[in-house]
Amino acid sequence: MTSTSAPKPNPSVDQDQFLTILSREDALARFEAVLFPRAVAREARSLAAALGSALAEDVVAPIDVPPFDRSNVDGFAVRSADLAGAGEAAPVRLVLNDEVIACGTAPTRLVLSGSATAIATGGPVPRGADAIVMVEHTQPARARAIEVRRAASPGQFVSYAGSDIARGEALLRAGTIIGSREIGMLAACGIAEVQVARRPRVAILSTGDELVQPGETLRAAAIYDTNGAIVTAAIAENGGDARFLGAIADDEAALEAAMRKALAESDMLVLSGGTSKGAGDVSHRIIARLGKPGIIAHGVALKPGKPLCLAVCDGKPVIILPGFPTSAMFTFHDMIVPVLRRMAGLPPRSDARVSAKVPVRIASELGRTEFVMVSLVEGADGLIAYPSGKGSGAITSFAQADGFLKIEALADQMLAGADAEVTLFTPHVRVPDLVIVGSHCTGLDLVTAALAHAGLTVRSIAVGSLGGLAAAKRGECDLAPIHLFDDKTETYNAPYLADGLELVPGWRRMQGIVFRSGDTRFEGLSAQEAVRAALADPACIMVNRNQGAGTRILIDRLLGGSRPDGYWNQPRSHNAVAAAVAQHRADWGMTIAPIAHASGLGFIPLAEEHYDFALVTVRKTRPAVQAFLDALASEESRAALAKAGFRPA
Repeated sequence: MTSTSAPKPNPSVDQDQFLTILSREDALARFEAVLFPRAVAREARSLAAALGSALAEDVVAPIDVPPFDRSNVDGFAVRSADLAGAGEAAPVRLVLNDEVIACGTAPTRLVLSGSATAIATGGPVPRGADAIVMVEHTQPARARAIEVRRAASPGQFVSYAGSDIARGEALLRAGTIIGSREIGMLAACGIAEVQVARRPRVAILSTGDELVQPGETLRAAAIYDTNGAIVTAAIAENGGDARFLGAIADDEAALEAAMRKALAESDMLVLSGGTSKGAGDVSHRIIARLGKPGIIAHGVALKPGKPLCLAVCDGKPVIILPGFPTSAMFTFHDMIVPVLRRMAGLPPRSDARVSAKVPVRIASELGRTEFVMVSLVEGADGLIAYPSGKGSGAITSFAQADGFLKIEALADQMLAGADAEVTLFTPHVRVPDLVIVGSHCTGLDLVTAALAHAGLTVRSIAVGSLGGLAAAKRGECDLAPIHLFDDKTETYNAPYLADGLELVPGWRRMQGIVFRSGDTRFEGLSAQEAVRAALADPACIMVNRNQGAGTRILIDRLLGGSRPDGYWNQPRSHNAVAAAVAQHRADWGMTIAPIAHASGLGFIPLAEEHYDFALVTVRKTRPAVQAFLDALASEESRAALAKAGFRPA
């Protein structure tokens, strides 16, 4: 457990500001200037004990999830090329291999042309296969054979390694509230213990001769203590460990003793009542004796809430709320919650929005009601709901989405541009300050970390370079990361920009051929020589990348018109390529140097590609965009990128 260091007293604080009315902004600024910066107290907790806590530090995924290419359905692992001409009138017969792949069973048989292997949902995809055929779409033939009456596309019903969580990516950011979804993400990565922010211990005292606790008999001229219950609940709702200590009568000595004891045992003290100038209002007089600097503001231009008193005593905030419940809760939520949540390591509260426009067509299966999880971003004319593309087996689809929309059973699609009602997962959804849509890179997390630590929310949606450019042209993001090579000009990225977009240099990352160390077919060769050697060996299987990826352009240039075995195996990330080679499902592919080195694979450099950003010009002046540009140019980010194996532009 890390103790919180007390901020230094602010010598500019004037103790004579009793009931000198300050603006809300001035009062809050003075209060926070004395309290912050300060370290967030932290402690290690097991996953079960961390529920409801806030992460105290970023969590980086230590492995790929899933760790191997796996089947999404019960069926048969096949080569999609074998089924290119399959149909109802032209069934294709495949011979079954003599193994059945179940969850936890490592495949041992190669899927050759004309063969198939039975596989259960979640089973590892065997070498040679690039698609799964559902068992419902097959018919038994003679002994150990099946007939298939429909074609299969490469990647059909396959979840590629790292398609849910990629090793090295920022899994969860500091400040994230740990719920069941977050625990699922951590458990999926094998993480059993996390550092969380210790909930600040907050003592609550009600003051006043007139107060009676709920459940007791109400005497003449007395009132029930409403504030004690309300404030205690509100503190608990906002990350505090609330400890209600009861009501204290307007006796200065008794109140001072109670306040001193509460401060000694807690990180914050909240009182209600006793903030005005009446003879019985003594709380503010005691504060000057409890520690420096004392009262920061006494009287704030709020309606209701004018008598609010803000103080800091030897590093611990002391707040005296107005006595009327409405005034007390208004000022608490407006002025105290931001401070409390910051001490608790929590993000600021924000209001939810529920109406959004869908930017892309979403296909749906006719006859089934479909719930599509979406991430919300701010577009030119309102909220945009980006559907998650990771699939039903992806933990992050649920954990990182803001909510979901519904497609009725009688509809086979939701058209691009349709207005949708989004059901939110939580009542407090914050529209991200910065939206990045395009090609993902682990280097991006290193740059955006500074924004996240500054309290800005960043939404990064990986759709590939071309998808990012399309989103930028539609005004659905601030920045689109791209790495597209133009053959005509032999330059990166700039030729692909349209009106309204400008290029922001990012960093350089080395692309190359990845292979298992010790493979004599590749050791000591150049990239061009290695590809020629691979093409000359019929047993050599490649792993490709998806169409629209900048890496795919480089691969196709190397291959010319060749389509070797494995060409149609097209995962969507660098991590999945490395995983396919490391796990012997492929022998070579193309990825970036940091991923190859992290996977312990051999690497042959080919070309240093430019990972840059297409910036939407009209969004350039937005504070979050400027914060990103500043972070990108900072020495801290450049050093972090260089350490990770990238070369800052």
